[in-house]
Amino acid sequence: MAISEPESHVRKSVEMLYDSLKHGDTETVAKLLAADLEWWFHGPPGCQHMMRMLTGESMDLEFKFKPRSITVIDGRVIVEGWEGNEAYWVHVWTVNAQDGLITQFREYFNTWITIRDLRIGSIWEIKQIRPTVWQSEPQEHLKRSLPGLVLAI
Repeated sequence: MAISEPESHVRKSVEMLYDSLKHGDTETVAKLLAADLEWWFHGPPGCQHMMRMLTGESMDLEFKFKPRSITVIDGRVIVEGWEGNEAYWVHVWTVNAQDGLITQFREYFNTWITIRDLRIGSIWEIKQIRPTVWQSEPQEHLKRSLPGLVLAI
């Protein structure tokens, strides 16, 4: 399946963000994030690693975010990764397709995520089917159970 131009644009912004974080390029990070970035976190309080990186609280890169998969769904970029058997994370970024500016960030740490299409008026609602459009894949990488959340788009 070919990726559309807007999907490619939003994906590139998020890929550039991770690359800039990896190299400590705070100037590029600041240009990619909206000044009023909306933030949401689910997980243990001590695991807000991305928040500490983006706010400059932790520049020693205590936690390495290495994306294992990047998926674009309906203007959102879902990035998934795991670090050994103890840490599994999913990031959901909302990016303005016109300028590539990241406006929203949702971080899920050690949480199983399922994304479903719940839009009103879609063919899925008429048939009362709520399809899963994306699901986490931690079970093959972690040897323990995780709490689960369903995200609606």
